[in-house]
Amino acid sequence: MLKGIPEILSPELLKILMEMGHGDEIVIGDGNFPAASIAKRLIRCDGHNVPELLEAILKFFPLDPYVDAPVSLMQVTPGDKVETPIWNTYREIINQYEPKANKIQNIERFAFYDRAKEAYAVVATGEKALYANIILKKGVVTG
Repeated sequence: MLKGIPEILSPELLKILMEMGHGDEIVIGDGNFPAASIAKRLIRCDGHNVPELLEAILKFFPLDPYVDAPVSLMQVTPGDKVETPIWNTYREIINQYEPKANKIQNIERFAFYDRAKEAYAVVATGEKALYANIILKKGVVTG
């Protein structure tokens, strides 16, 4: 065990975060996300929700300030009557840890899947909220 590292971050997930370089992306998928069929590298975090993982990850993971939006969310499919209050939670967490590199964009569902296939890794969670999938683009550590 180490001091100061949130227990929710498994050794496997920490290894992935350390391996990632500037511009690499990681997907945190909700419980409905087809993580196993999409992932180049799959990290299972069953029993955990996206907000708690997002907060733990952003304590160590810099977002890329050199792109228009270092955070991407899966857009609600037109005609789908789904509320997404979890997105407000994401914004609060992102603003807390990344007050400058905090731009968020929405990506059409199938475009999101295509982008997720190219991500460095996919984290599968037990999140029950719909459209709770998020992509983070890694930045650089400065100073």
